[in-house]
Amino acid sequence: MLPALVLAAGLGTRLRPLTESTPKAGVPIGDRPALHHVVAGLRGCSPVVVNAFHHADVVLELAAIAGAVGVREASLLGTAGGLRNAAAALGPGPVLVWNADIQSSLAASSVIEAHTAEPSALATLAVALRAEGSIGEGTVGVDRAGRVARLRGERFGEEVRGADFVGVHVVGPQLREALPEVGCLVGDVYLPRLRAGGTLATHATDARFVDVGTLASYLAANLVWLEARGLASFCAPSAEVRADVRRSVVGEGAQVDAPIEECVVWPGAHVTEARRRSIVTKTSVISAE
Repeated sequence: MLPALVLAAGLGTRLRPLTESTPKAGVPIGDRPALHHVVAGLRGCSPVVVNAFHHADVVLELAAIAGAVGVREASLLGTAGGLRNAAAALGPGPVLVWNADIQSSLAASSVIEAHTAEPSALATLAVALRAEGSIGEGTVGVDRAGRVARLRGERFGEEVRGADFVGVHVVGPQLREALPEVGCLVGDVYLPRLRAGGTLATHATDARFVDVGTLASYLAANLVWLEARGLASFCAPSAEVRADVRRSVVGEGAQVDAPIEECVVWPGAHVTEARRRSIVTKTSVISAE
């Protein structure tokens, strides 16, 4: 298996105000922080490296607890710069890159195998295919051979189907050798290579995934976690629950003294009024509508 980089340095702007005091990699999903779910899914990759900038100390501690290697960024470097900055920890060769926002059942090995099967591919992107006849839809277009034919609105071949990039990809050694110090993998690396005639492969997956990038999708990720485990709700062993709890996640040491439905109650938080589709932290109650 390849080394893997979890991109966890971002500011988590779309998740504010949650990420004002907590990194996006640290927001709880079910019974543990989001980052720990991602690292657990990368079992077999070695090493697993996590980059950190926003609330870096917290991210580095979470990485260490999960058995991953943390790499601090002195300034925000972007996805391409972050990969370059982590080069020493990752070692040479192709690397699996996984956005920390992405919660998915996708097997890392399947993307790696797809990349290995396409020797001419500079990188391989995991995508969720749209329906037949979806040309022009989604963030990526694919051709008959499964190669990238459209990216960010630019066309590079004959598209036969639209798809959505799911934030998981393998970056080959040729691209790693030319990474900028600061920049974006898609905008500053992939697009220039496609314009020059380079090949990017895709790996189509029907695995479920949630981009934990907004308050609504963060709540959705917790509900998916419950559904995947056949749970109506989850209350941590040390939580004190004295009211009705429906389709909700209640963290360690939390107290629930009023009915809740489709809520996430963070560790140590206290629910004193009835809530629905809300995130309750120690200091605030935030609607996920």
